[in-house]
Amino acid sequence: MLSALGKTPTEKPCNTIDTLIGAKTDLKGDIVFTGGLRVDGKVRGNISAKGDGNSTLVLSENAMVTGNVTVPHIITNGTIKGSVRAAERIELQPKAEISGDVYYKVIEMSLGAVINGNLVREPADATNVNNNKGTVTRLKSASEGGSEAED
Repeated sequence: MLSALGKTPTEKPCNTIDTLIGAKTDLKGDIVFTGGLRVDGKVRGNISAKGDGNSTLVLSENAMVTGNVTVPHIITNGTIKGSVRAAERIELQPKAEISGDVYYKVIEMSLGAVINGNLVREPADATNVNNNKGTVTRLKSASEGGSEAED
């Protein structure tokens, strides 16, 4: 099943939290990390993972990030205002809210999560694709008539 989702055993997310940004913390500036990062407070700046592909970002329901996020594995129940790029997997829990484009390989979205922006699926194997662009998923609105009229 993992191969169907584009996962290999070497791409497991980090299961430890190495760094914690507390609920009463308001951080201004870019963050570059490896391993696990949990944010319970506010971050005004970009968050990105360095090095290995198993770094994980966890945002609690109180977390607020204003900036771009580039991390292989993301689990969010908070708010992100900026573009999000999850090279491996993103999980949006019920109170998650993203205002910006989301680039992903695998996405899991719970009922109640909100995305205001484009969803762009990255190719499962970017090495075999000539152009490295993802495909933008366009959804048909309910008013466009998804079913044919009956006579």
